Amino acid sequence: MWKTNNGRRVIVGMSGGVDSAVSAALLLEAGYDVVGLFMKNWEEDDDPEYCAAEQDLADAEEVCDTLEIPLETVNFSHEYWENVFVHFLREYKTGRTPNPDILCNREIKFKTFMDWAIWLGADYIATGHYAQTGVLDHRLSLKKGADPEKDQSYFLYTLGQEELKKTLFPIGHLLKFHVRAKAADLGLSVQGKKDSTGICFIGERRFKDFLNQYLTAQAGEIKTLEGETIGTHSGAMYYTIGQRGGLGIGGLDTQSDTGEAWFVASKDVDKNLLYVVQGHDHPALHKQIVITETPTWVGKHPPILPLYCTAKTRYRQADQACLLTAYSNTHTKVEFVHSQRAIAPGQSLVFYSEDHCLGGGVIQQGLNA
Repeated sequence: MWKTNNGRRVIVGMSGGVDSAVSAALLLEAGYDVVGLFMKNWEEDDDPEYCAAEQDLADAEEVCDTLEIPLETVNFSHEYWENVFVHFLREYKTGRTPNPDILCNREIKFKTFMDWAIWLGADYIATGHYAQTGVLDHRLSLKKGADPEKDQSYFLYTLGQEELKKTLFPIGHLLKFHVRAKAADLGLSVQGKKDSTGICFIGERRFKDFLNQYLTAQAGEIKTLEGETIGTHSGAMYYTIGQRGGLGIGGLDTQSDTGEAWFVASKDVDKNLLYVVQGHDHPALHKQIVITETPTWVGKHPPILPLYCTAKTRYRQADQACLLTAYSNTHTKVEFVHSQRAIAPGQSLVFYSEDHCLGGGVIQQGLNA
């Protein structure tokens, strides 16, 4: 757990939600000099139907008034656009499925925000992430949050030693239930506020409609792996490996139709083709080996190979046993004990040693052994 440092200044990223509110409250109780900061990082097409920034700011102001701490506001929209959103669009255009939360943490919360806070004289920043810091091999480590249903270490694997030295995770040792209970005890207005599930800083939107504002897509064919055309799609870039919903096919009058659900097995963005298979556990959806792009490590030095560890290919996945067999400045190679379903290029593969997050990398491709 984080340690008390009486009188030291912490700038807390206030999102307008219960997690950041309780984080600020716990830091106050521990004797820190606490300042709240509300970041506005999106204004390209603010729409009350989707983007709740105005309400979030009002909630953050009310929380800070209750806690009697100052609240600053800052606009990082330019940095978000240049360092997160442009990359996000580029990835989708090439047929990959990026994770905006990981990009946002790396480029905004633990870079732009951290640099800004330190420039203002803060000793630390704090966020409402469900994660913890610890020690592994005599160095700071990133640990899973105590609540297995809320652990967010997967989204934080790009943090290194310098970021961890300057970061506090005040609620990482708590269950979500306890966080809400603490908010209720303190009379915080956000105690029952629903958790955000939308795109980082952009809000909850109809995803395809949103992307269509920035990327031009064309209808194309949906084919089986045998080459039979069985439907049409609205743009191959919109779909991800393993996706079931939104395909608009089923009940085909062909000999090859087994009656099972259809899933995206692969896509050819250059030719605008989507390839599908039937059955949740179709062999084409499973890969034994995963190659990632440039890895990052929480510790100062990469691990010694070969390394038996666990990994996740997506958030909320149970830890999967694997063997890290190779890495370089450009990639890692990982072989899983059990084949992994729906490996999606652009998503992240994150490594663990028990509760310690070791690092990870963006998935380049999945291969068969």
